[in-house]
Amino acid sequence: MTIAKHAIIIGGSMSGLFAAHLLLRQGWTVAIYERISSELAGRGAGIVTHQELFDVLEACGIDSSAAKLGVSVEGRRVFDLNGGIAGELSLPQVLTSWGKLYSILKEALPDGCYHYGHNLLRITEGGDRVTTEFSDGSTATGDLLVGADGIFSAVRLQFMPDAMPNYVGYIAWRGMVDEADLSEETREAICNHFAFSLPSGEQMLGYPVAGADESIEVGNRRFNFVWYRPAAQDGGLQNILTDVDGTTHALSIPPNKIRPEVIQDMRDAARRTLSPQFAEVVEKTQQPFIQAIQDLETPRMMIGNTIALIGDAAFVARPHVGMGVTKAAADAFALAQELGKAGSVPEALARFEKARLAYGAAVIRRARHLGAYMQSQILTEEERAMAERHRHPDAIMRETAVSTGIAA
Repeated sequence: MTIAKHAIIIGGSMSGLFAAHLLLRQGWTVAIYERISSELAGRGAGIVTHQELFDVLEACGIDSSAAKLGVSVEGRRVFDLNGGIAGELSLPQVLTSWGKLYSILKEALPDGCYHYGHNLLRITEGGDRVTTEFSDGSTATGDLLVGADGIFSAVRLQFMPDAMPNYVGYIAWRGMVDEADLSEETREAICNHFAFSLPSGEQMLGYPVAGADESIEVGNRRFNFVWYRPAAQDGGLQNILTDVDGTTHALSIPPNKIRPEVIQDMRDAARRTLSPQFAEVVEKTQQPFIQAIQDLETPRMMIGNTIALIGDAAFVARPHVGMGVTKAAADAFALAQELGKAGSVPEALARFEKARLAYGAAVIRRARHLGAYMQSQILTEEERAMAERHRHPDAIMRETAVSTGIAA
């Protein structure tokens, strides 16, 4: 009798869930080990979908119909400072939320393969086997280890300690507001579109996603926004990340620790610089949060003979391409496909790395080009002129959160 190969997956977020589903369908057994000790669902972030994401969901055996996954929009709009439409583009797309997609993937897993509260300490390879040790004293051994543990991956840190994320000079204010809390005029203008407002050197965008109860019915949805604003690491960023207790955080801060005056300054800036529709969205968002924009590029996605890095553990692109979840899904799909072919695990991992390393680097390059105009303070005149081409309303609508323009 053939014994199924066993995969250890470190990280229970998107990339880990995709890898688990796809490996299970290839006949592997899997165990997911998540560091957090409680459910991850409910994170307040929106997700832009692409056809490749739908294809991978279907490969996982999950119904990826738009009606199930998220909110469909008919196109894109750019609003000027007075609230008028400065540009419009027909571009049907499906928008969803992190929590909704996570729940769909998590609930479709078989019982017993997802383990909370496992903090990775070290990994040891021995021949064609790999063993993990966790802080609670437990261990796990398998034929493959998938590092799917995000931007600050403990798997990557052990083997590539110099491959660290890089802060790029600007932040994103993010948040969600119930569409029912918005005025009728604002709902009509933005809640059925992927919308933008473009202050000088900044970018605000937003789109509808499922409501708090995951409803996608009009009137019960939420509007998700992302507002990119420059913040020098040794100045503005330090101020923003100094919390109510006077503690300065490095690159993130718990939303409930953001000082009230920082949030008020942000709301005041919204009224001065954004279209009235977006100013209202910002004003009525109860708990905005801050994301320091970083990118990460690793030189390898295969480690030793039995370890693969996927998703944000390997590459993190600035969000302008809107490809984070789709890239994670595609990484997992490529890994499972190669492992399903004849040959050894090391041979499969080598093929996987060759295919996905080039693509990850291409996504990084594309995202850097799209976000460069928000780093105008550190660009040369020539670089600034090139960057400005990407901030025209027509370019913003055509290029943001689409998979075209990425060339490996």
